[in-house]
Amino acid sequence: MAPSLLDDSPTNAAEFTVSEISGSIRRTVEDAFGHVRVRGEISGYRGPHSSGHAYFSLKDDKARIEAVIWKGVFSRLKYRPEEGLEVIATGKITTFPGSSKYQIVIEEIEPAGAGALMALLEERRRRLAAEGLFDEARKQLLPYMPKVIGVVTSPTGAVIRDILHRIEDRFPVHVIVWPVRVQGETCGEEVSSAIAGFNRLVPGGPIARPDLIIVARGGGSLEDLWGFNDEAVARAAAGSDIPLISAVGHETDWTLIDHAADRRAPTPTGAAEMAVPVKAELQAQVAALSARLKGAQSRVLARRQEGLRALARALPTLDSVLALPRQRMDRTSAALGKALVFNTANRRRRFEQQAARISPAALLSAIREKRLTLADRAARGARAHERQMERRRALVERQARVLAGTPRRLGEIVTRGLLRSQDGSRRAADAVRRSLDRRRTHLAAQARVLQSLSYQSVLGRGFAVVRDADRRPVSRAEEITSGALISIEFADGEVSALANSSSAATLQAKRPVRPRAARPGEPGQGDLF
Repeated sequence: MAPSLLDDSPTNAAEFTVSEISGSIRRTVEDAFGHVRVRGEISGYRGPHSSGHAYFSLKDDKARIEAVIWKGVFSRLKYRPEEGLEVIATGKITTFPGSSKYQIVIEEIEPAGAGALMALLEERRRRLAAEGLFDEARKQLLPYMPKVIGVVTSPTGAVIRDILHRIEDRFPVHVIVWPVRVQGETCGEEVSSAIAGFNRLVPGGPIARPDLIIVARGGGSLEDLWGFNDEAVARAAAGSDIPLISAVGHETDWTLIDHAADRRAPTPTGAAEMAVPVKAELQAQVAALSARLKGAQSRVLARRQEGLRALARALPTLDSVLALPRQRMDRTSAALGKALVFNTANRRRRFEQQAARISPAALLSAIREKRLTLADRAARGARAHERQMERRRALVERQARVLAGTPRRLGEIVTRGLLRSQDGSRRAADAVRRSLDRRRTHLAAQARVLQSLSYQSVLGRGFAVVRDADRRPVSRAEEITSGALISIEFADGEVSALANSSSAATLQAKRPVRPRAARPGEPGQGDLF
């Protein structure tokens, strides 16, 4: 018979909690392995976690182990982990009780040989080149004669002494040294910070802002120069607003900063030679140019003087220059008198033509036309006024007939109609009166002009008009025959006379002076209206 499930089955096996089992396994693993070096390929690396720790895996073709780098250790690493990189990790094996996994806590990491470093460097170079950091189009030109040079290097090495000595020999300028480590774990971070620090300096500040930056280091192995292959260094060099010369290692050594810099120098001394020209050569060149300038100026002045002398010989004398103007002046002065006489005659002829146009007969004709026009307009105005009154009266009568059923309204309408009619009549009369006034004023002005032009105004100054028997004016004594009857008109009347043989008028019968009356066909004042 099978034992019941409720029966207690005593056993000799000890009971452990989960935590006890996990702790025992952890101690066993740590005691068995301690510190180890594990070679494998980094897999699943996504950069540091928000906490600062890094989590990834190390694998080969058959197995996989979890790895962790604590935040304090990660900041001190000489080589940072990258996805797919084969590395040798040094640390201790332990377990993680929360998921029953074992893992390696890495304390140091390095690429698995020079081949791995070169592969990492080549992969990093291709990636940065794809971003355009190494393009020639974005590189700046070096200043020809910088006033301040910034040098990023170790202050204790031979490199800075070579640079300072070479600059002093060629062209002494102000040099600012930013001390950095050129080898080791913090090299890349210090170099990139130095480049950014030079770019943050303000022009005219307490520390002069460099016109040129030199990043220099002596030769060494790939591992020694690895800090200058840091991605941060390459980006800082490519983003520098100040032109930058890379002088890292020997001529055969290439780092990422060499590709990102504006210029690469084979050696630190070569960088100093690129940075500044030779002062003695500049002085000699300036002296040669000055001598050439003086010679050119002398030759130009000599040519100008020769040309000036030739022009002076070609200039005419003062008499020959003034001969033609003098001749023209003489001819003009000789013709001036004739021109004045001719011009006066032309002016007199034009004046006579204008005077003939404003004769008394023409003015009388114009006045008659104005009178006729005025009379016609007055008649038309009167007729228009009558027609308007008739229309108003008819309109009032029609309205009166329409509103016959409403006496009160009819009376008001009729009253308003009569008022409008009276007002229109008054306005029409005023308009006719104003028009007549304007016409009278215009006619009075014309009459005054006629009076001023009439010969009768001349008689008042002591002149007289002589007429023959046919009442024609006589202007010459030779036109009067002896014994002819003539009439003489004065300002206050006329007298008759007989002409004697000596062409003198003899008074035959003295008549009382009578006022002159206008005869038909003769001009007179008459009634202006």
